Amino acid sequence: MSKKHPVIAVTGSSGAGTTTVKRAFEHIFFREKINPAIIEGDSFHRYNRAEMKEAMKKAGAENDNHFSHFGPEANLFDKLEELFRTYGETGGGKKRYYLHSDEEAAEHNARLSTSLKPGEFTPWEDIPEGTDLMFYEGLHGLAKSDTADAAKYVDLGVGVVPIVNLEWIQKIFRDNKERGYSAEATVDTILRRMPDYVHYITPQFSRTDINFQRVPTVDTSNPFIARDVPTPDESFVIIRFRDPKRFDIDFQYLQSMIKDSFMSRRNTIVVPGGKMGFAMEIILAPIISDMLAARG
Repeated sequence: MSKKHPVIAVTGSSGAGTTTVKRAFEHIFFREKINPAIIEGDSFHRYNRAEMKEAMKKAGAENDNHFSHFGPEANLFDKLEELFRTYGETGGGKKRYYLHSDEEAAEHNARLSTSLKPGEFTPWEDIPEGTDLMFYEGLHGLAKSDTADAAKYVDLGVGVVPIVNLEWIQKIFRDNKERGYSAEATVDTILRRMPDYVHYITPQFSRTDINFQRVPTVDTSNPFIARDVPTPDESFVIIRFRDPKRFDIDFQYLQSMIKDSFMSRRNTIVVPGGKMGFAMEIILAPIISDMLAARG
C-alpha cells in the first residue's frame, strides 16, 4: 500500500454493473480536480479475442470445460500485481488497452499510428507522469492466486456485488443487447465460468473495504426466464464496510443524508436502489480526499 501514490480498485464480475460506480468516481475526480491513472481490467487478459477462441478450443479438446476469463490461466495477474506495486512506489508503470469496438480501435489507431482491430490490445506504454492516484475497474482488482497477489497493494478496494440471480439477469440482457448472444449461449458461459467464479471472483469481496450489493425487491428466483432487469427503484443497496473506523464512517450522517436508509448491522447501511450513485459519492468523496491529503 502507498500513501503517496494511492491505488483504488473497483472489482465486480461480468454483468455486475460496475458502470454506476465508475460514473460516481468520475464525478468525484471532476469536482475535486483529481488526475487519475485509469486502468481497465480487460487490458490484463492474457489473450486477445482470436487467441482466446483458440485457447478455449484447445482446452475443450483436453476435456477442460471450465477455462474462462475469470481464472489465472487467461489473465496476467503477475503483471497486475507488478503495476499496483510499481505505481505505489513510484507513481509509474506500464498499461495498455483492450479494444472492444470499432470506435475504440479508431481512437487508439489515430493516437498510436497503428492499424489494430477490435479484440486486440494496444502496445504497452508508460503511465503519464503526475497522476494523483490509480483507478482500476474490472474483474480482478483484488485478485489473488498461487503466484500473484494484487490485493495487497490496493489502498481502497470497492466491490460491486449484486445478488447472483440479479447478476445473471443483467448479464443475459447485456450480452443479448450488446453482443447478440442468446440466453442459452450466456447460460453456457455462466456454467463454464462457475469454478473460476467461486475460486477467483467471489473471494475478492472478502478483501474489499466497501461492498455495494444490489438486492431486488421483485421475484428473481428463476433468472433465466426473466423478462426484464429489475430497476433501481425495485431494489435496495446493501453497503457493507469491512472496518468503518478506518474511514471514520459516520452512519448517523449518512442516514440523515439518504432518505429511507437504515442500519441492518453495525457496519452495514441499506439505501434505496435509486440512491446508489448518490450514496457512493457522499461515502467515497471524503475517503478519497483524505487519501490525497495524506500524501503530504
